[in-house]
Amino acid sequence: MPKGDTPPPAPDSPGFRLPDATEVGRSMADVAERSQRIVTEWLKRQTDATRSPDPLNIGGAFLEMTARLMANPARMVQAQMGFWQDYMTLWQNTARRMMGMESAPVINGSASDRRFKDDAWRDNEVFDFIRQSYLLSARYVQDVVTHVDGLDAKTAQKVDFYSRQFVDAMSPSNFLMTNPEVLRKTAETGGENLLKGLNNLLSDLERGKGKLHIKMTDTDAFRVGENIGVSPGKVVYQNDLMQLIQYTPATETVLKRPLLICPPWINKFYILDLRPKNSFVRWAVSQGHTVFVISWVNPDAKLAEKGFEDYMTDGYLAALDAIEAATGQREVNAIGYCLGGTLLGSTLAYMAAKGDDRIKSATFFVAMLDFAEAGELGVFIDEEQLRALEGKMNKRGFLEGSEMATTFNMLRANDLIWSFVVNNYLLGNEPFPFDLLYWNSDSTRMPAKMHSFYLRKMYQENLLATPGGISLNGVPIDLGTIKTPAYFLSTREDHIAPWKSTYRGTQLLGGKKRFVLAASGHIAGVVNAPESGKYSHWVNTALPPDPEAWFHGATEIAGSWWPDWQRWVTALGKEHVPARVPGDGKLTPIEDAPGSYVKVRAA
Repeated sequence: MPKGDTPPPAPDSPGFRLPDATEVGRSMADVAERSQRIVTEWLKRQTDATRSPDPLNIGGAFLEMTARLMANPARMVQAQMGFWQDYMTLWQNTARRMMGMESAPVINGSASDRRFKDDAWRDNEVFDFIRQSYLLSARYVQDVVTHVDGLDAKTAQKVDFYSRQFVDAMSPSNFLMTNPEVLRKTAETGGENLLKGLNNLLSDLERGKGKLHIKMTDTDAFRVGENIGVSPGKVVYQNDLMQLIQYTPATETVLKRPLLICPPWINKFYILDLRPKNSFVRWAVSQGHTVFVISWVNPDAKLAEKGFEDYMTDGYLAALDAIEAATGQREVNAIGYCLGGTLLGSTLAYMAAKGDDRIKSATFFVAMLDFAEAGELGVFIDEEQLRALEGKMNKRGFLEGSEMATTFNMLRANDLIWSFVVNNYLLGNEPFPFDLLYWNSDSTRMPAKMHSFYLRKMYQENLLATPGGISLNGVPIDLGTIKTPAYFLSTREDHIAPWKSTYRGTQLLGGKKRFVLAASGHIAGVVNAPESGKYSHWVNTALPPDPEAWFHGATEIAGSWWPDWQRWVTALGKEHVPARVPGDGKLTPIEDAPGSYVKVRAA
């Protein structure tokens, strides 16, 4: 037998376990009963006869790509010839390996690709052939679709994105008979993993009422306010859209200017207070800040008519009034995370027009102000898709949180979809308790009016970057009028707000600015406590128009960016006052942090 060839044990060998017939019978009866119920629920929902057969307009994009390909057959033939030459080399190398001879791989793939982490993908000749064959095919498909002449940028982006979705779905790691780890476990358990996996699949379908709602973590392992989101504090103000939390001080004196943090309302705020050891809230309190955090409501149909300007007036502006009542301080430092940062920029321009200078420093966490190059989220923003989305939202009054979560998961499909398909359904494992994934699955809804405005005026038309392009409460917004000192924090591997897009904000605002780039992505790069010792960051005091020029002139510094921000913000105001306890001012605490709004879960 060739080296590395380790087939599953034979049925009569000690390593092979036969399934228990009684248990299988019981499981299959349960499967049949649950499947019938799921199908019945699914059919009840299929009543919209006017539903578009292609709401994402994928078909049109691929038809245009095909027509362009056929117009240049020489390019297609060249790509096919290269693919077949590589494939023949792979056959020859595999034959050499089977005869016990050394042979270099034709294609290796990325070292970070966790789909092929099992040693058998390289040690076993058959699985090594399957892996390399897939990687060659994937490279061929991507090479063809990304080198089509004449496609407009939006169509090319859509074709590339959905081609990768197809390629990722077809990975041999996603199938029983071509995944060595799954085959090994099937032999060891007598197929019990597949029965457990089928039950996991049915449970996910039941939870999604006929739609697949993949369970990423043990949702029973976490309780907001009990083992996540536990920094002590009080809700000191609330309205229809938000609760304002004031956190308990941890130092005898605090900076005179309170700190207001506005998270995105696409997700919940406790990503900044996930666990004590990586809580930005707790760290900021320990550094002497009086921390206030906006906890957005999880809206329902009653809030369908709440618009973007309502989030400004009932969010930032209401919070500023409440903070003054709670502390007696008119001036604050403000942080906006992602969409909360987009709102911060809009609010600052509105306040500049009104002569309101209460925000003395502005920090933008992975926030876009210019949406010209919005990354792969732009795939979902064309007229056909927006009309379909608005039709859905107008019926319900909101965008369901799970639909937004699915969109974000597709941006990292191998990590956030297919890895769980393999773990939960093929290996039959229960999801591991992981607080970050619990937060990721704790999705929020979006009011119909606000979300339509946001997608159209910013993502589709990019009007926020145009002076006077949008108006809020009747006031034209011009980001160039903002003179507030600004700190931009972006992350190098951000798939939601690409750093080169967020960098454009430095060219729009009129005041003094600092741009810092952290390693990792949209969440891990931001929530990176100094004690973790993870992820470096880059600094450069120059702000040239080209982000690549900024990066080439930047200096990499080991560890978290948090201390850099603390030095920056304290340099703008060093004065201290006695620590402020929630309830000491004019506002009476309503309830303990993290409040009740954050505990409302979407369906």
